[in-house]
Amino acid sequence: MTGMMRYLAIAALAAMMGMGLAACEDDPGPAEEAGQNIDEAMEEAGESIEEMGESLEESAEGGSDGY
Repeated sequence: MTGMMRYLAIAALAAMMGMGLAACEDDPGPAEEAGQNIDEAMEEAGESIEEMGESLEESAEGGSDGY
């Protein structure tokens, strides 16, 4: 390859990579939104289960007066 052809190939590759990055938008697609909703629901469920466990533990500690 001559120097000029190599330079043009590198410039074309850089331009394609730049266009690829420009195509990545901040707006999530429907699949990504669904995934985020699932993640949030699982996190909320985990927090609820943890709170329920703490409540049961407190009840067990308070209800055992040595009887």
